[in-house]
Amino acid sequence: MSSREIALWLDERWYQALSRQWESETVEDKLNDYLNQLIDQLPESVRERISGEIREEKQRKQALEAAQKFSAFRVTENGVTEHFRMDRSVGLLETARYVRTTLRQEPGPHPFREMFRRPESITAEEFDTMAAARSAQSCKVAAAFDIDFDRMEFSTVHPFTGWATYKLNDVSTAVWYAERCGSYEWAVRQARLVEKLAGREICSAGHLSAEDLTPAEEICEMDGHRLNFYLETGFDVDKVFGTHVCTAENDDTLNVYADYDMAAGQVCDMLEVDLHRADSSEESVEYRLNAVEKAVLLRKMEDYCQQQTGQSLKDYSTQRLAEEEGAEQKYGPKMEM
Repeated sequence: MSSREIALWLDERWYQALSRQWESETVEDKLNDYLNQLIDQLPESVRERISGEIREEKQRKQALEAAQKFSAFRVTENGVTEHFRMDRSVGLLETARYVRTTLRQEPGPHPFREMFRRPESITAEEFDTMAAARSAQSCKVAAAFDIDFDRMEFSTVHPFTGWATYKLNDVSTAVWYAERCGSYEWAVRQARLVEKLAGREICSAGHLSAEDLTPAEEICEMDGHRLNFYLETGFDVDKVFGTHVCTAENDDTLNVYADYDMAAGQVCDMLEVDLHRADSSEESVEYRLNAVEKAVLLRKMEDYCQQQTGQSLKDYSTQRLAEEEGAEQKYGPKMEM
């Protein structure tokens, strides 16, 4: 759809005088009205033809926009992290092939990004938003990858379950098998790749999955505005939190909790990781949830709240906040300990 700009020059004094005269309308509004009047004077057949063409062009544009897919990437190489997106669907097999090529090429200034044609740089915040959209199975975001060549890790986002992380060498080997499956069909090779990666997931800081974020025990209320969920720790907590618990060298333990802000209706940014040492001392370890982890955890909280209380997270929060407000009106605010 093409448009033409029409520029008019008017003495500033005329412009100000006309603006004062019309008050509620601008000079530009009046000129647009006059152009519409001129268009109305065209023959009806001409008006219908042009209006139909404009309508069809707008519909085609809307259809193209609706079908547009995007893929998001965060890539770390040699201590440098960059974020970019592609305005098309980039699948697991294609990305994994580029990873294998990068790993096998001669050392030199050949960054992974150069494997793609016309990548568009984005911010870290934009990447997080796109990754969370992929987790929610957005029709616009077809894929989200976090590839770390320094840590030799390959992470991708699956709808609803969130992150899945693999060793880069395992991904490279799986591509080798997929390319030699005896078929030229992309879908067959993709299925072969997924088959070879099955069961090879690893724990990775910043990539907790739905399997790692499992609520248990009683839902507690904290500070009158937060719900507190205890999380099971069936994963490698040392690798994720940087602790030294999974060892026979000490009797340290840790507990992990996640909070839900009832008023804001969202998962709080930080996990509470309480480290209990064998000498009875305690320590708190910080772990900030990213957008995908928060989206996955919110769904797990929702399911667990429904299971434990028979109510949705929103309804249960509304009830608890109302009870808290009623108690404060009757007895006054709680004293902070």
